[in-house]
Amino acid sequence: MSTALDELLDLLDVERIERDIFRGESRASVVPRVFGGQVAAQALVAAGRTVPEDRTAHSLHAYFLRAGDPGAPIVYTVDRIRDGRSFTTRRVVAVQHGRPVFHLSASFQTYEEGLEHQTPMPAAPDPETLPTAAESVLSYGENFRDPTVAGRLLDSRAAVDLRYVHAPPYATVGEPREPRSQVWFRANGKLADDPLLHLCLATYVSDMTLLDSVLLAHGRGGWTVGDVVGASLDHAMWFHRPFRADEWLLYDQESPSASGGRGLGQARIHTQDGRLAVTVIQEGVVRTPR
Repeated sequence: MSTALDELLDLLDVERIERDIFRGESRASVVPRVFGGQVAAQALVAAGRTVPEDRTAHSLHAYFLRAGDPGAPIVYTVDRIRDGRSFTTRRVVAVQHGRPVFHLSASFQTYEEGLEHQTPMPAAPDPETLPTAAESVLSYGENFRDPTVAGRLLDSRAAVDLRYVHAPPYATVGEPREPRSQVWFRANGKLADDPLLHLCLATYVSDMTLLDSVLLAHGRGGWTVGDVVGASLDHAMWFHRPFRADEWLLYDQESPSASGGRGLGQARIHTQDGRLAVTVIQEGVVRTPR
């Protein structure tokens, strides 16, 4: 297991300070605020630790309310909304400096047999044949607005092996493309068998690239290039089938719309053998600097 993955797992291992109150540490991302995927994953960990072990998360819905301060811990308060025979519902509010910064609702379910179908997995090359994140960044480093951004980007993703199927937004600035992006990802090391841990790792990664397709449609490079100012507004995930986040997962993303200073991304995550594991939808602020 890589040192970066060890550090990420420690970050997600929120401390229980009361029956339904947890505290998580924070750290800076590439931009001077807490990475949204970190807050969402920590909140899911907090919720999951108040749920019986035989119930796994099947959906979450979240709102990013304020930018998180990377210099301060985050307190997560869990509200036990419902404990039913098959479903359990939790609400989590994340607070910093006395103000809510994030809100999550998550639903958990016992395993059940039922009807089964899925959309087919899209075509994608073998992830082992694609450039690593470091190779991609080094290839297009001259496009970054600040030479230090490349290093911060790689540091922020060091716990995950993330590989773009096509050139990332910062590689083709000024060249509008189809609003679709694909990446393969997996944890940079072996994970324990705890199903909640794998859900939380996927939640963490799901906020990294989902709005890329919005940028591609307009030939924008994003915050790394300085031609877009953006932030996550809300995030929803549906977990359909079991998966391991330390095995290759295909994140197939597209943007159906951008308007009013906002962009929408929607995506499906497939296992390498073709099973549809997760559906993700996110809206974010996407503004061009004036």
